Amino acid sequence: MKRSEINEIIREMEDCAAENGFHLPPFCAWTPEEWKHKGHEYDEIRDNKLGWDVTDYGLGDFNSWGFGLVTLRNGNQHNPKYKKVYAEKILYLRDGMKSPCHFHWVKSEDIINRGGGALQIQVYNDDGQGGFASDDVLVNSDGRSYYVPAGSMVTLHPGESITIWPHQYHEFRAVPGTGRILLGEVSQCNDDETDNRFYRPLGRFPKIEEDEPPYRLLCTEYPPAPEE
Repeated sequence: MKRSEINEIIREMEDCAAENGFHLPPFCAWTPEEWKHKGHEYDEIRDNKLGWDVTDYGLGDFNSWGFGLVTLRNGNQHNPKYKKVYAEKILYLRDGMKSPCHFHWVKSEDIINRGGGALQIQVYNDDGQGGFASDDVLVNSDGRSYYVPAGSMVTLHPGESITIWPHQYHEFRAVPGTGRILLGEVSQCNDDETDNRFYRPLGRFPKIEEDEPPYRLLCTEYPPAPEE
């Protein structure tokens, strides 16, 4: 991805959050220069990859495939220093954008439509070999439990949510013509390094073409704390 694309998406996401009355934590507004002076008291942000995350999954077509994300809070399954056993994100999709089909090995999550357009989530069970199972899929949505055929689309309007279980394939689609979407995610600890299984092999974090200075640093770009 080009840095200019990343900057544009972050600005759009800031605007979408404000439009829907969602206030971001202060560290989301820090500039790259401010980050150079943040000490070890902010290591939780660095170690647990809190903050901005923009990806096109290496597909090079962000208008069609991608996500803007902010990890607001997170534990760390690999570091006993951090005791949180939960995570929270907000996510952003442009009108008509999709996010590729994947499941999580460990994490359960609730996906909530926080505002904007309509979201469709296509669901399958894992067949145990990385493929799609043909059996019906359990849907848990806002206190209702029911089954849908494999490959069904579950639609979430603002305020509605769905629970995604481990080994449950899901693909996000912002319904064209309904507008951009701000999503929430509440889950167990998030680990994007090891807990994602994409249906087709993809890259989670993009390579960046530096065509302009960064507006905000991504969660993979923080400098180390300055030594006193």
